[in-house]
Amino acid sequence: MEKRADGFLINKGEQEKDFIFGTRAVMEAIVAHKEIDKILIDKEVNNELVKELLKLAKDEKIPVVRVPDAKLNRITRKNHQGVVAHMSSIEYASLDNVIEECFSKGIAPLILVLDRITDVRNFGAIARTADCAGVHAIVIPEKGAAQINSDAVKTSAGALNHLPICRVKNLYYTVKDLKKMGLHVISVSEKTERLMYEADFSIPTALILGSEEDGISPELTGLSDEFVKIPMSGNIGSLNVSVSAGVVIYEAIRQRSK
Repeated sequence: MEKRADGFLINKGEQEKDFIFGTRAVMEAIVAHKEIDKILIDKEVNNELVKELLKLAKDEKIPVVRVPDAKLNRITRKNHQGVVAHMSSIEYASLDNVIEECFSKGIAPLILVLDRITDVRNFGAIARTADCAGVHAIVIPEKGAAQINSDAVKTSAGALNHLPICRVKNLYYTVKDLKKMGLHVISVSEKTERLMYEADFSIPTALILGSEEDGISPELTGLSDEFVKIPMSGNIGSLNVSVSAGVVIYEAIRQRSK
């Protein structure tokens, strides 16, 4: 965080191109089909224009979060009218289209599902590795995921401009759909004795990685076909999630390159 001249704290690196503010400006962006990560609305504001904005956001399936006015003021001190929209730096892809294209080309899809990974730099690093390795898509939830802003694109070394990112409303139902489409769901977890080398990544695979705080959520754990772990022999028992992603992704690529 850094302090601005007016005394307010702002995320270092957050730029105005990453957000727009004002009720009508945000509504115009929605109508113009701009890619919006989420909309923050002052929880005390509920006028007719905001109600219209809420309907637009619902129709376009854009996440809306009600927040205190102080949170909006930390983003900008300009006349935001109680509305700030975080813009996405990329265009989202259709997961169904990605899967269909893989199967039509005779390729076994390798899909990375990120469960509540909110750190922008971790997300960018994962995307960079995924693109280099040839992962076919990354799946993230509408809520509880890292914001895809200029920092994320920079950390990914531009990979986010090329790798399909699929934003879905609910990871649980999405993973269920992936299973119906024939993908084998493998979760990376420390709570198993099965090493990653024992899994078969050559088949159509959805690979799940969870948050560093509490791992993969129980509902996704329940959908997993198997669990694997990265072997550890040092004094520290875990890896950063972006490093873990790289290790498991390249084990999958090693198997697929045989």
